[in-house]
Amino acid sequence: MKKLINSAESVVTDALRGLAAAHPRLRVDVENRIVFRAAGPRPGKVGLVSGGGSGHEPLHAGFVGYGMLDAACPGEIFTSPVPDQVVEASTAVDGGAGVLHVVKNYTGDVLNFRMAAELAAEEGVQVESVLVDDDVAVRDSLHTAGRRGTGATLFVEKIAGALAETGAPLAEVARVAREVGERSRSFGVALSACTVPAAGRPSFDLSEAEAELGVGIHGEPGRARAAMRGARELVAVAVDAICEDMPVSGDLLVMVNGMGATPLIELYVAFAEAAGQLEARGARVARSLVGNYVTSLDMQGFSVTVCRLSDELARLWDAPVETPALRWGR
Repeated sequence: MKKLINSAESVVTDALRGLAAAHPRLRVDVENRIVFRAAGPRPGKVGLVSGGGSGHEPLHAGFVGYGMLDAACPGEIFTSPVPDQVVEASTAVDGGAGVLHVVKNYTGDVLNFRMAAELAAEEGVQVESVLVDDDVAVRDSLHTAGRRGTGATLFVEKIAGALAETGAPLAEVARVAREVGERSRSFGVALSACTVPAAGRPSFDLSEAEAELGVGIHGEPGRARAAMRGARELVAVAVDAICEDMPVSGDLLVMVNGMGATPLIELYVAFAEAAGQLEARGARVARSLVGNYVTSLDMQGFSVTVCRLSDELARLWDAPVETPALRWGR
């Protein structure tokens, strides 16, 4: 294993120290592992809190800032944050209008955020929770009951975050967040496994001649293991799976996301194929995002996420955002 770390035990703490040094508009509580906006809560604004295991950067800490999250709670590598983190984050960002929890559908995340919401309520914080379960590859995987939460988490955080900046009430922000989830689907493909620092070896075996179709962001098995093939054919597997679950039409927001070790040039090759295949079905790619946003450490591979836009969702997607990993309009 070759990794640019000091030790497997300190990697999350060291990364948080680096995040703090690189981004002075964030306040990073390294000891308790919570990332906040440095400016603190704005009175009357709904606070957004999310989190999950580390190793998926820039999700979630890289999306803390204007137009997205107010706080993020990173756990250990591929391990859910504990309830105390989420409670502390929720109480700290509450500006009196309540707090929205954005939760990916993994058993640990669901249980810990649910417990945190109950504890925060006891402290007088009104909490709504939105579950993201966009991955169409499998149901009832190693880590979930139902579908896994993946790329659409970014869409939910961006669009709900934009609405929260307008001063919309908690119920409306939660409604729109759920609508984004309902309109979004994802599918991932791995060309290689990731290596968790504490394990020191790849999380699964995949030969040079194989691809894992429908892989999860923790390296969970997908639908099938198939012979390696060209970008057009691999993207078609993802697009077909998405469209079988959610027929596409009208304007779409499409993300081709890297899993951490796929060169950007290859992601653009994949995006060209995805856009062409979706438009051949009669839809229009109206908004796009290409890059590493929801990763799996050093996994080589990609995912496709599609959201069926309404005029409202497109307007909120276009609204200004300023975070370490997503920035436009300011």
